[in-house]
Amino acid sequence: MTTAIYGVGAMGGAILDGLTAHGDGEVLAVARTPERATELRERYADRPAVEVVDASTAAARADVHLVVVKPYAVADLLAQVRDSLRPGTVVVSLALGVSLADLAAALPDGVAAVRGMPNTPARVGQGMTVLSPAADVTDEQLQLVRDVLVPTGATLVLPEAQQGAATALSGSAPAYFYLVVEAMVDAGVARGLTRADALALAGQAARGAGAMLVETGEEAALLRAQVTSPGGSTAAALARLEAHGVRHALADAVAACAERAG
Repeated sequence: MTTAIYGVGAMGGAILDGLTAHGDGEVLAVARTPERATELRERYADRPAVEVVDASTAAARADVHLVVVKPYAVADLLAQVRDSLRPGTVVVSLALGVSLADLAAALPDGVAAVRGMPNTPARVGQGMTVLSPAADVTDEQLQLVRDVLVPTGATLVLPEAQQGAATALSGSAPAYFYLVVEAMVDAGVARGLTRADALALAGQAARGAGAMLVETGEEAALLRAQVTSPGGSTAAALARLEAHGVRHALADAVAACAERAG
């Protein structure tokens, strides 16, 4: 299996790291500039599965094409590689706001299109990529894409109309949690903890809470109640959060993100 990654910035780099750390196929990395290509060759010199190539070479060799360039650059990239893409291969756009209609207009007949939205925890194998396949994508092709992304974490298939909501709850959501942890660490430092100790405590709490949500499958409200004794310290903390409108603020943030993401 050969996977091409076009665009190795923050997100593309996270996916590349996930694939090379946990996967066993060949990965072709396509950089925007010669300087970036040199940097990537040096960085992944100890990983023989990674080869840094130009876009046309990647298009001719890969089975699955992950497009992770900026949204405004997708059309130019696809125009550049269009004639090199082999029928039966799959192009997965991971660029925000690029629709299946946009992809269909840019790709040749016989090349399947999938719209996707990843998130940066892909770098450590804990990401989530939401996939929306075009109507002509076969079950086998969709499974191929999901198999390719296994080293980066989980995948979820949703209708394209739900991509905006998925971006708000997944693609952008790590930033919400980082903001919460940042605030908790600052508060811990203000209470006398070292920054390293505060980060260790808050970070592990975030990791453990997330693992419990995923692994138990229980509702967040139930898990929250299990931590909250009547009249206890956790109840006091939650009352303050509710008083400050944290629930409303998060709902408003998700709505703003979903509307912008489309």
